[in-house]
Amino acid sequence: MTTERIDRASVGLRSERGPILLAVMLSVGLVAIDATILATAVPSIVDDLGGFTQFPWLFSIYLLAQAVSVPIYGKLADLRGRKPIMLLGVGLFILGSVLCGFAWSMPALIAFRLVQGLGAGAIQPIGMTIVGDIYTVAERAKVQGYIASVWGIASFVGPTLGGVFSDYISWRWIFFVNIPLGLAAAWVLVRRFQENVTQKASHQIDYAGAVLLAIGGSLLLLGLLEGGVMWTWASGASIAILAAAAVLLIVFVLVERRAAEPILPLWVLGQRVLNSANSAALLIGLLMIGLSTYVPLFAQSVLGTSALVAGFALAAMTLGWPIAASLAGRIYLRLGFRTTMLFGAIIVVLGSALLLMVDSGSSVLHLAAACFVIGVGLGFSASPSVVAAQSSVDWTTRGVVTGANMFSRSVGSAVGVAVFGAVANGVVAARLGDSHDDLGKLPGEVLAPAIHDVFYGAAIAAVLLVVAVLFMPNRVAERPPAGH
Repeated sequence: MTTERIDRASVGLRSERGPILLAVMLSVGLVAIDATILATAVPSIVDDLGGFTQFPWLFSIYLLAQAVSVPIYGKLADLRGRKPIMLLGVGLFILGSVLCGFAWSMPALIAFRLVQGLGAGAIQPIGMTIVGDIYTVAERAKVQGYIASVWGIASFVGPTLGGVFSDYISWRWIFFVNIPLGLAAAWVLVRRFQENVTQKASHQIDYAGAVLLAIGGSLLLLGLLEGGVMWTWASGASIAILAAAAVLLIVFVLVERRAAEPILPLWVLGQRVLNSANSAALLIGLLMIGLSTYVPLFAQSVLGTSALVAGFALAAMTLGWPIAASLAGRIYLRLGFRTTMLFGAIIVVLGSALLLMVDSGSSVLHLAAACFVIGVGLGFSASPSVVAAQSSVDWTTRGVVTGANMFSRSVGSAVGVAVFGAVANGVVAARLGDSHDDLGKLPGEVLAPAIHDVFYGAAIAAVLLVVAVLFMPNRVAERPPAGH
């Protein structure tokens, strides 16, 4: 493989890394706040624009665009450098935010959310790749905690801003608020992040692989997200979409085997470190979507809390995550990656057991405590897996590896939507003789057993997470970051 050289000194000075890290945190903050701010504004959006039956697509189209673009951005960052791809992502996100703020109908808002999703697809993986470039494993022990804290802060700031804008100003400001944050991140990146990438005379960009992955991945995620919702699993539409996805992804693999510079090199699937990290990411994505979807529903419909209290019960998970992530580095530096991740996975299992003890007579504090414990376990599991994966490769492939990890988490979320939705609807159908798309309108005595079975599914995923991390090596030979 012909490699490219980056001028390490240009990004290696310690005095320059602080502003670069700040720019990455601001950029990740765009995605983190967006992930939590929109849900609270949906009623106001529907009141203004209409389209109640279409609003779930505000979330689905964003997830689709983000997920399928991640591996492509990762490869482009390895070919062209991190800075232009990161700026492209921030630019698309700002453009999408402006367009969303001026949307005149629900279909227009959905289309503009796609633009936002394409921006988010670059921001998170490239931001993590930049961190992997300029910090050593020892330094990332602390830096990963800073990045994770952005999500913890967003879990409180997002819903609060969403409620304030919707109730007192306008729902449109949940998108406009991204503009100053994004511009600040872009300005710091332009001024302070200097990288000089020596490129080959010409690249053989894998256009065929990119198109196949984008379409095949979109169809796969679409089938998983909307199966049992927009159409039944056994319907012709569901079968056709999933079959087309399977065919396109098989062709994609065949194309990647022959491509000179594949979008997603198949060696990513053949390394022990990467397989363990990506398997863990998939299960973490599955757990996160299960909790974020059904914990608030259980709190409101079964325990009888308000939407605000239900949101804070879930926020306990995102509070525990950054606390653990900031501590994880000290542990994996001393005891190794597998030991740290196994410790975290076992905590996730314990948290899932606490979750299974929640019933209709429990307090919301019990529910929040279980979420907090699970969040702590995920913090100890997720951060070391990303660091281990990035440390196992050099600059020329770190973007691809980071993108593959993020893509695995997105696929896990889509699988979680499908599996947990099928489980909940199956229990409801057994009790009422019919499935229901809007679970929130069902009485608590019907919802309680349905969601409890979802919690059983989460516990199974937690056990599988333990198995996945057992394959992670305890030590990974580190490739030096830029400037070292």
